Amino acid sequence: MIAENVAHFARVLRAAGLAVGPDRVVVAVTALECVGFDRREDVRAALSAVMTDRHDQQPLFDAAFDAFWRDPKLLEKLLMELLPRISGRGTRPREARSNRLAQALAPGRERSPAPANPGASEDIRFDASFTFSDRERLQRADFETMTSDEFALASRLAEELPPPVAPVRRRRHERAPRGRPDLRATLRRMARAPDTLVPATTRPRRELPPVVVLLDVSGSMDRYARVMLHYVHGLARRHVRVHAFAFGTRLTDITRCLRDRDPDVALAAVAERVGDWHGGTRIASCLAEFNRRCARRVLGANAAVLLVTDGLDRDEHGGLAEEAARLRRQAHELVWLNPLLRFEGFEPRAAGVRALLPHVDRFLPVHNLASLADLRRALQAATASPRPSSRPWN
Repeated sequence: MIAENVAHFARVLRAAGLAVGPDRVVVAVTALECVGFDRREDVRAALSAVMTDRHDQQPLFDAAFDAFWRDPKLLEKLLMELLPRISGRGTRPREARSNRLAQALAPGRERSPAPANPGASEDIRFDASFTFSDRERLQRADFETMTSDEFALASRLAEELPPPVAPVRRRRHERAPRGRPDLRATLRRMARAPDTLVPATTRPRRELPPVVVLLDVSGSMDRYARVMLHYVHGLARRHVRVHAFAFGTRLTDITRCLRDRDPDVALAAVAERVGDWHGGTRIASCLAEFNRRCARRVLGANAAVLLVTDGLDRDEHGGLAEEAARLRRQAHELVWLNPLLRFEGFEPRAAGVRALLPHVDRFLPVHNLASLADLRRALQAATASPRPSSRPWN
């Protein structure tokens, strides 16, 4: 009975995102046999030592443990719920449960029992949840027209998209089975084994360049900004050098907020830090602040800048063209991602669009998952193409 409960608890943790396999279930059962079941905290500590790898996984494990392993005094708590409540200084709000944990603990769909007579019912239903056809349909669906369930699924899929940049060649070399001969390493091998001569070779190191994301979080960019945050969080988990900045009426550095491996915790930290979410847009002032305070620190080593905005600037001070030109001179590549580019009849009529357009290397749409997935291929094609013309969307 205990082994079955531990296996079920492991499935809940695995569904919530923790890497818990069958080997850890076996070790967990052995650990429980050693510590016993007299104290609840001993059971928690034993399972935590076996099923977690990092400190940032501890809050998710504690929430799953409290929700899965029932309190022995559950009956007394149920009786307490029947008593009238008095709200006052002693009441504490219940902690919000993680979205991943709530989804992992949610019961699955109940299958209807098969009829006694197979030919009695002609109604045939197919359960097509999370199938390839749904994902293929979401690839082309606009973020603005998605339902809440589709938007949540698209946000999770955005976490797994590939990085938008390709590895670049560095000056430093690394060991390789084929390549340039390394005389020093070869002599070191001969000193250890004089009777053998095995030449060592090296090749230039290739690594992903830094990515700097400037994300517009104004009211017109609300849904697109939320999906882009999931996309940038996925890049930060797999790509170390990712710097993210949110701007509306002011510039906010959100790089540290996205370092948490849990997307719910990371986005909650971003929402708490960004105070001008769903507000106005002052692109010129925000770019000026970025160029003055942050550009020298984050722009280097062939860094690519992704400017995610619709270009609808409400800045009264102006100077957007000058700040965009200054940003272009400091960045290795400036890519403008605009959700308005999805419309076939789009024309640069807004003053902010006309000011930004001459200073970007590439003008691309970002309104669905397909546009995010094709971003790397589009940027690779952009490196071989000249600067954009007056009508880059053709």
